[in-house]
Amino acid sequence: MRHKKLLTGLAATAVIIGLNSYTLLKTFVIPEVQTTVVSTTTENVAIAAELAAESTDSASTASTSSGSEQTETASSEVASPESASETVQTQSETETSLTQSAAQVSETSYSDENIQITLSTIREYNTNIYIAEVTLSDASLLKTALARSAFGTNVTETTSSMAESNNAILAINGDYYGADRSGYVIKNGVIYRNTVRSDSQYPDLAVYADGSFKIIYETDITAEELLAEGVVNLFAFGPSLIENGEVSVDENTEVKKAMNKNPRTAIGIIDDLHYILVVSDGRTSESEGLSLYELANIMKTYGVTTAYNLDGGGSSTMYFNGTVVNNPTTNGRRISEREVSDIVYIGY
Repeated sequence: MRHKKLLTGLAATAVIIGLNSYTLLKTFVIPEVQTTVVSTTTENVAIAAELAAESTDSASTASTSSGSEQTETASSEVASPESASETVQTQSETETSLTQSAAQVSETSYSDENIQITLSTIREYNTNIYIAEVTLSDASLLKTALARSAFGTNVTETTSSMAESNNAILAINGDYYGADRSGYVIKNGVIYRNTVRSDSQYPDLAVYADGSFKIIYETDITAEELLAEGVVNLFAFGPSLIENGEVSVDENTEVKKAMNKNPRTAIGIIDDLHYILVVSDGRTSESEGLSLYELANIMKTYGVTTAYNLDGGGSSTMYFNGTVVNNPTTNGRRISEREVSDIVYIGY
């Protein structure tokens, strides 16, 4: 009996130690992959298609009891939903490959029948600033990607690595959703997190299926309502830089307790399917960095109607045609990319 109690006690102690060890490791280094909150619209459509196919098969069987041979012959000629999907995907990949092979590409530009990108570098405020002007034929070409294709805390990857994995033509770092435990996360039409952000005084940028931008506050609308309205991507960093064509920050606006001059990343829309992506260097002797007010004023000169500040500092990175074009740095002593949780990119 004493031996049994001793074994039970040892087992309980081992469980407690194990849980404590896991908690400590999770707090500091363990990447925690999490599940989605709401499935994609595409998945729902696929499920509906399968149900419709089953219904059609059942109706066909019930109505052809006297002509089973003809029904079987007709059924054998109809491709399954899976094979039809694979055929469409193969055709799409072929068309994309042909489009990209016909593209005109240089160090500062990319152009095909669906995507036009012009990259320029300007120098303002003692800082190198990289500007990508983008025009698209379809809003679906503006996308996001998650580090290691997974959602979770401490799941990170460099911007260039994510860009290469997703065959991106142009990419910038996103909002680094993984640095927070709260705040809506909607990427490519999927809700990954639906809790209101702790710093809810900052707005989010909602990107809709038609490619339009809108500044929203999480306290005003749920993540599910946003998805129902057609939001496909949401960025929760901020603040907004331009709203309705007017600068929405002042000279004293800053992200929490950050320094006034920083490397910056921002995205804006000029008009329908016409965007601008901006990244600035900073924290070096060559490039001082930008204030939010300076960044907003630069974007306004390009006719931007809505602009939003994404994660900056050491995260600020722009990738174009297989190369990191800016000089990302955290402290100015070493030029290197910081790993982040997500990117915004242009590609097929």
